[in-house]
Amino acid sequence: MSDDRRLDVLRAIVEDYVATQEPVGSRALVERHHLGVSPATIRNDMAALEDEGYLTQPHTSAGRIPTDKGYRMFVDRLATVKALSGGERRAIERFLSESVDLDDIVRRSVRVLAQLTNQVAVVQYPSLTRSTVRHIEFVPTGGDRLLIVVITSSGRVEQRTMELPGPMGDHLLADLRARLLPAVLGERLTEAAAKVADLIETFDPADQPIAAAVVATVTQTFSDERSDERIMVGGTSNLARFGADFDTTIRPVLEALEEQVVLLKLLGEASGGVTVRIGGETGVNTLTGTAVVASAYGGDGSGAQLGTVGPTRMDYPGTMAAVAAVARYVGRMLDDA
Repeated sequence: MSDDRRLDVLRAIVEDYVATQEPVGSRALVERHHLGVSPATIRNDMAALEDEGYLTQPHTSAGRIPTDKGYRMFVDRLATVKALSGGERRAIERFLSESVDLDDIVRRSVRVLAQLTNQVAVVQYPSLTRSTVRHIEFVPTGGDRLLIVVITSSGRVEQRTMELPGPMGDHLLADLRARLLPAVLGERLTEAAAKVADLIETFDPADQPIAAAVVATVTQTFSDERSDERIMVGGTSNLARFGADFDTTIRPVLEALEEQVVLLKLLGEASGGVTVRIGGETGVNTLTGTAVVASAYGGDGSGAQLGTVGPTRMDYPGTMAAVAAVARYVGRMLDDA
């Protein structure tokens, strides 16, 4: 479509339909948007846009509504991302800055994103295997049990409690700290796992069985890919207000949101900037009436995403701005932690 006026008509129809949830007619467009032409001319433009697949007519004599193709054109070429107000930005920063740990950051991110967009918010925890080691602590918990705490550059705290094959003296505990910490601090977890495995033979032969058991648990913690699949969801009650926007009911959407694999698929692969996937672009057959706005966050290679899930009839400029802002603040907090 090279006709600028038709693009203006498409933009106006998307904006009006998102705002009113009513099919948009030519006379309403002329009155609201002052396009400088007659309703008859607008009707011709609307018919052309419909022929090209950007609009559809729900029933005879009704106005038009955007198709997924129309929304895609709007997002790619017509939408201007709304800047958040200074008050909104300060509120986000203040709310997130009160977080006490990573779980709290994720919980608060979900909450603020759901409130800003009135949609379902989804936040993936930072990847464990792509982070670096910030600290390891060994804490005896009585008997032959040891608590191992791993803190990563992304703020993740992983804990493992293990049964030791025998009693651990203070000298071995001090030896483990002295040998393991310098070897892995600042290392990517995948490389750190190999480094600690090489340390077993450096311990006294009498201490090697316990050292090997501890190293095995540490290595398992470093390479546990299941921890990369943790996701928090909030704002599902917001779907109720959009019930009429989905093809049948909101049930398929709710069922999809309960599936971890589906959520990871919806967020997609982490990449720079905000991405928008509309309808069939989500790759989930039961979510044809759904759109996902997502963004990667964190500058340490965490490979994590956050975003929103809502109907295709959404405020794309406002949602994109909110997702970008929350991703920026969360990433900044994790980088500074």
